Amino acid sequence: MSGTVVLDVNETLLDLDALRPFFARHLHDPGVLRQWFAEQILYSGTLTLTGGYTDFATLAVATLRMVAQTHGVTLSEQAVDEFRSALSRLPAHEDVVPALSLLRDAGLRVVALTNSAAPAARAGLATAGILDFFTDVVSVDAVRRAKPAPEVYAHAARHLGARPRELRLVACHTWDVIGALACGWSAALVARPGNAPLPLGVQPDIVAPDLVEVARQIVAADG
Repeated sequence: MSGTVVLDVNETLLDLDALRPFFARHLHDPGVLRQWFAEQILYSGTLTLTGGYTDFATLAVATLRMVAQTHGVTLSEQAVDEFRSALSRLPAHEDVVPALSLLRDAGLRVVALTNSAAPAARAGLATAGILDFFTDVVSVDAVRRAKPAPEVYAHAARHLGARPRELRLVACHTWDVIGALACGWSAALVARPGNAPLPLGVQPDIVAPDLVEVARQIVAADG
């Protein structure tokens, strides 16, 4: 049984679709958002595997410029500043507040674990109006490795003073779920649009299309 629920932040809690107008305006296709985020995850993992590290926000701008170049677009500094501002002001998905309320009211400890720097993550959660739900915000900055590196989940367990089996990750990214399961955690996958479980290897015991249903199942299993 897991007494602590550890939630991913970007896309799991905060809605990346709020960036679609930026991509429509500057790259002429809102769908390029998905390409940018895929490259962000690819290169955060690449840097981790090769012994490098760059904070999420800095890498986000670098991958944005790279993706823009592949589309024949050179972004102005004003456009990049607009992107930084939009990235720092992402709203929460509509299901986040009711889901976090369910978890908190069930007496579960609710924590955030993010690839973003801790100050940026706290500011983003505060701007979205959900920071007060969390007893802690844990960042990969402490180990300078990005999820799903095992060092991240080990650090989170040490920081929280918990055994792996006492922790449950909640994320909408299968790669994050795989990382947590490999480290002995429980996991739940929020199968938001564009996300699905990988039918290979160990599976999360909870998979649902929205965070409220995930929270209900967690309360039934762990509460």
